[in-house]
Formats: sequence, C-alpha cells, structure tokens
Amino acid sequence: MSTPKSLELPDGVAATTIETSRGPFAAHTIRVAEPSAHVLLIPGWTGSKEDFTPLLPLLASIGCAATAYDQRGQFETPGADDDDYSLSGFAADAASLARECSAEPTHLLGHSFGGLVAQTAALETPSTWRSLSLLDTGPGALGESTERPLGTLMRALGHIPLIEIHRYRENGMKRVPAIGAFLERRFTSNSVASLRAMTEHLLTAPDRIAGIHDLRLPVWVGRGADDDAWPHDVQASMAERLGVEIHVIADSAHSPAVENPEGLADAWFPFLLDH
Repeated sequence: MSTPKSLELPDGVAATTIETSRGPFAAHTIRVAEPSAHVLLIPGWTGSKEDFTPLLPLLASIGCAATAYDQRGQFETPGADDDDYSLSGFAADAASLARECSAEPTHLLGHSFGGLVAQTAALETPSTWRSLSLLDTGPGALGESTERPLGTLMRALGHIPLIEIHRYRENGMKRVPAIGAFLERRFTSNSVASLRAMTEHLLTAPDRIAGIHDLRLPVWVGRGADDDAWPHDVQASMAERLGVEIHVIADSAHSPAVENPEGLADAWFPFLLDH
C-alpha cells in the first residue's frame, strides 16, 4: 500500500473524472501546452491515483502530459459486482483511457499489481502504446507468504467489513491524522469485488514476459532499493529476460513515486526521452 506524504495537489495537477467508452475513471492529470508525449500511470493493489501525484509535475517538466487513475472499483472509480475484473478487463480500461487522453501512442507505466495490468494491456492492445515501464512488479503472480497472507485476505473479503480489515492491517502504525484518515477512506471505498479480483490475480497471474519480449516494444524496469514485494532476484531476472537492465531507485521501498519521486525521475526519464 502506497502512503502519500501530502494530500495537497501540486500546481498544475487537476483532480477530474475521465469519461471513456468503458465508463468514468477518477484521475489526477497534468497537461502541457504542446506535449511531446502522454504518459498513463496504473496504480497497484489497494493503491490509487494519489500514488503518482508527486511525479506528475516532474513529467510535465520534460514536456509530457500525464494521467494517473483509480482502476475499476478502486477508491473513487465506481465498480459494480458484475463488472469485468479480469486482467483483460483492467487492461481494456487502461487502453480506453489512453485513447481518450491522446491521439498518439501512450507511454504506459504499471506499478505493482498495475504492472500485471500493464503487461496485459501491452500484449492485447500493442498499437496503443509507445513504451512499457514496469515498477516494483514481477513477471506473474506475487503469491502467498507469511508476510503477505493474500489467500487469507481474499477469503475474508465479503465476510468481514473493509473497515475491520483496514484497522487490523493498520494496527500499530503511526500516521499523521490526515494521512491516516485518507488511507482508511481509500481502502473502505474499494469495491469488494474489485479488491477480491485483484487479490486473486496476485495469487494466480501467469508469467507473460516471453510475449512481452516478442512485442519488441521499448521496455523499462525499475524497483525501489528496499522493495518488499516481488523478490529482488525475480525482478532482476524479469529485466534480463526482457533484454534490459533493472534500475534501482535509492531511498525508496515499494512506492518510489511517493517515497523518492526525484530519484524515480532520474532513473526513468532518460528512457522516456529516448522514445
């Protein structure tokens, strides 16, 4: 779960709702007068558009318009129980947003679970994308562990109120009151069906890196120095299979875009500017 340091929108960033052919999506956007490119940012499990807000002005500074959004059923984007929460469905949402925001192919970045969605989007709608960037994510399922009892959580969803699950997860955490209130509101605003589906994908998603490699789409891979999700060797191996190096962002863990946005920019922006 990414934890923002501030809830104030930086200058130039707008909170909005984007209407697409697949419905409305809550978003944070930044626009520039004559953009060189558009960047779409997909958040991870229990995350939201706020996971990327500090990065948006930095993208604008290199001439990129950018859109970060809440996925279907996530935080401020609505989701019904019978919506399509397959990886293909989440990927189709990303493609619809990209087409709504830009007439040209879009740079795509997926963070954590969003990386699995981004991989699926690249494979299923390759002409939509100018490049693919994978941040703190893996080649497939994260899986179950003692530290991440995802199976237990999935079984609890729909039976235990989200507020109780959130308070259990936050037990012992010390937060600035405004940030704590935001985290509670974000988690309890999720659609249970969406959160359950995302959790299941983290347990079962297939490895599709060979297909990504065969696309010949420009790819960038990065992680926080202290990332605690997919093992570091798994992420390094994924990068090697894609024929690229892995960029390690100092002074960050699983959420470099809020923990060290300038460090992420230093590692990632040369790739964007090259493509």
